[in-house]
Amino acid sequence: MTQTQVTPGLQDRIEETAKLLGGSTDLGIRTFRLGPAGELLIGVLFLDGLVDQARVQDVQETLSLQAEKEGFAKQALKEQAVIEWAQNAITVGDVKRATDLQAAAQSLVSGETVILFDGCQELLSVTTSAPEHRAVSEPVTQTVIRGPQEAFTETLRVNTSLVRRKIKDPNLWMETKQIGKVTKTDVAIMYINGLVKESVLQELHARMDRIQIDGILESGYIEELIREQRYAVFPTVNNTERPDVVAAALLEGRVAVFIDGTPFVLLMPTVFIQFFQAAEDYYHLSDFGVLRLLRLTSFFLALLAPSLYIAITTFHQEMLPTSLLISLAAQREGIPFPAFAEALMMEITFELLREAGIRMPRAVGTAISIVGALVLGQAAVQAGLVSPAMVIIVSITAINSFVFPNYAISIATRVLRFPLMLLAATFGIFGIIVGMLALLFHLTSIRSFGVPYLTPFSPFVWGDQKDALVRWPREVRVGQKGGKAE
Repeated sequence: MTQTQVTPGLQDRIEETAKLLGGSTDLGIRTFRLGPAGELLIGVLFLDGLVDQARVQDVQETLSLQAEKEGFAKQALKEQAVIEWAQNAITVGDVKRATDLQAAAQSLVSGETVILFDGCQELLSVTTSAPEHRAVSEPVTQTVIRGPQEAFTETLRVNTSLVRRKIKDPNLWMETKQIGKVTKTDVAIMYINGLVKESVLQELHARMDRIQIDGILESGYIEELIREQRYAVFPTVNNTERPDVVAAALLEGRVAVFIDGTPFVLLMPTVFIQFFQAAEDYYHLSDFGVLRLLRLTSFFLALLAPSLYIAITTFHQEMLPTSLLISLAAQREGIPFPAFAEALMMEITFELLREAGIRMPRAVGTAISIVGALVLGQAAVQAGLVSPAMVIIVSITAINSFVFPNYAISIATRVLRFPLMLLAATFGIFGIIVGMLALLFHLTSIRSFGVPYLTPFSPFVWGDQKDALVRWPREVRVGQKGGKAE
């Protein structure tokens, strides 16, 4: 196998392929003659950094050895015979045939190696993509004390393999699409045949086929584009970075969508109560599942605590015990702002601290948030801008907003808190009641791929109550060959 002068025909095809890539400098081009007498001239093209150089070398050496061993008769140099010979000789990766140089350019940017043959219109593309990827590590956003300590990575095939290791069933099917006119991102749809509802699967395919966008860089793009209610405050598509959560969802008949380049997998359909279910609920004894009630309580506290404080201190002081009312009145003496302005100022300040803690470098982010909250809170009280009771209310609200297992529901709570505060400042408790009724009507109108958002409460499904507000103990059915836990 020796590098040699390229014939005009092969050179034109190489230059045309390079032109489709804009003459990119990372395009690697190698030309060789194969056979005992150099009968066959080939060109090998690849993008440096996307391919594994060792696998590219293996392809070249395989072709060279086979050519030296077999040789080429004149009649064997015909186009069809050459392509079939090379396709059978290559044993590294998947080998595909094509005639379009545009397809060759697409194969190159996908991490494949393209082989052009002198005198042949057909070409071969060989899968030689580099296997490097981020190692499987612990979950960052959905941690547990007891349970699997592995999370998805940014590589699609690594993520799907993590789920297949947990569900070893041939009925676990997967379909792949490419979405994005420019990025052509690989998107995999995984489900268990026989458990998934065909209507959900068909609706998902229809929505994804309607997507017209230049690029998909994260699962949030897909989530926003396939939502049923574009302006719903609550998320109608769940996301997770845990393989065990995806496996459990598939066993429930749901669909998982993997997007290449992100460790977060989408799950649908989704209902409201699922955002309060943690993976750890199922790894401890059933008594631990009662904590789901605590998370629901935290949801209402994070949503309503500032509003109730504003309504009671502004309109309904008679609801408080006399000693507590006197204490609050003494604290608010000299405060220049009404309760609503006081709460609004503190809530916005805390949201700024939260965002600063997230965006700052990790080495200083936590310190800035903690020190900022302590210093600002103490200084605001001493300056007479806010009352100590308001600092306590905002702190309770903040703590409860961190209890949720899923971050998406926390965002919805933060958004809804402010209009409820305005209603409380305007109409008191009656305003809060109107706001909560409007929120309830909104929740009952939401659908997630045809499934009512408040299932199993509305409509009421008795069989699903064992895993709704609490998790009931698992039952054991005794058969002829022993017991089976369900």
